[in-house]
Amino acid sequence: MKYYKTEYQSSLGKLTLVSDGHSLVGLWIEGQKYFESTIDGEIVERDNLNIFTETKNWLDRYFKGEKPLASELSLSPKGSPFRQKVWSILCNIPYGKTVTYKEIAKKLGRDTMSAQAVGGAVGHNPISIIIPCHRVIGSDGSMVGYAGGIDRKVWLLKHEGFV
Repeated sequence: MKYYKTEYQSSLGKLTLVSDGHSLVGLWIEGQKYFESTIDGEIVERDNLNIFTETKNWLDRYFKGEKPLASELSLSPKGSPFRQKVWSILCNIPYGKTVTYKEIAKKLGRDTMSAQAVGGAVGHNPISIIIPCHRVIGSDGSMVGYAGGIDRKVWLLKHEGFV
């Protein structure tokens, strides 16, 4: 399968956006763990896709302090059914709020031991910022587990008025 990518310069550095031609399938911060790990085909540069224009507008609004919703964009992250469920829950965490890995596990009807599995799904989220995995914190309120780096997680939460 062929994928398309473009770049966006943000307050966090360069972001790479990847699309299947219709939906956004990836958004990674430069240097992020698992960079492009869900892409299983050729990636070519293309800036002029509608989804890229829409995503860049979404990001412009976000970085200006507006509160755009993930549901405003066509998102199609690639992952197992379990990961899809976790990412769906992430999309419903309100701007400026946080939840714990344990709370997500409970929403999934799993015991607290599943918080580690939730952590794996959160960490492998291929659409950073828009699917707001930065809003997930440790049970003790600690800033843990952000594939883009803890400093960026803290920056995003401060930007949203949380920290």
